[in-house]
Amino acid sequence: MTSFEIRQLGIEGAVEFSVPVYRDSRGLFTSPFQLGAFDAALGHGLFPVKDISHNVSARGVLRGIHYTTTPPGRAKYVYVPHGRVTDYLVDLRVGSPTFGRWEQTELGGGDRGKALFIPMGVGHAFLAQEDDSIVVYVMSEGYEAANELAVSPLDPEIGLPIPRVPRPEQSERDSAALTLAEAGKRGLLPDYATCVELEAKLWH
Repeated sequence: MTSFEIRQLGIEGAVEFSVPVYRDSRGLFTSPFQLGAFDAALGHGLFPVKDISHNVSARGVLRGIHYTTTPPGRAKYVYVPHGRVTDYLVDLRVGSPTFGRWEQTELGGGDRGKALFIPMGVGHAFLAQEDDSIVVYVMSEGYEAANELAVSPLDPEIGLPIPRVPRPEQSERDSAALTLAEAGKRGLLPDYATCVELEAKLWH
């Protein structure tokens, strides 16, 4: 197996995988997912895959913080095959021991490629640092627009270190997203126990 480095993040259940990137005059080769490393980190293989998607972003584009209502919830495996992004995970699960905590990771570029396992109920955002940055999502559920929600990545209560000047480019949906407190008051945040229960069923 390729030499994976595995790091348990400060958000309950979230894992960062790092693997060598081999470069020469032709280009590069890397392997962002290997079953053995995933099993070593989480005690089981990857969830049954129901959706693989990707987006392409210009430098300065900010996407997120996105999450899926639970149920149904969506677990994700995310990596960047081209370009470079600053990636943010935020624990939005009410009742989680790490609720409100965030983690920052650089994805893409460098001599080691990184990928993230994102548990159900953990919000995801990223800021593209290079033009044509590609983010790939491997997901446990298909896309349903009505189930997809967002919290503002510029919410000062969350405190993500995102530059305000120049202001990142956002979609209308993301720029109008609720703060963490507003989403909580409206009952829109996922429940930790429900997320854990539903996620466990992915492997049974």
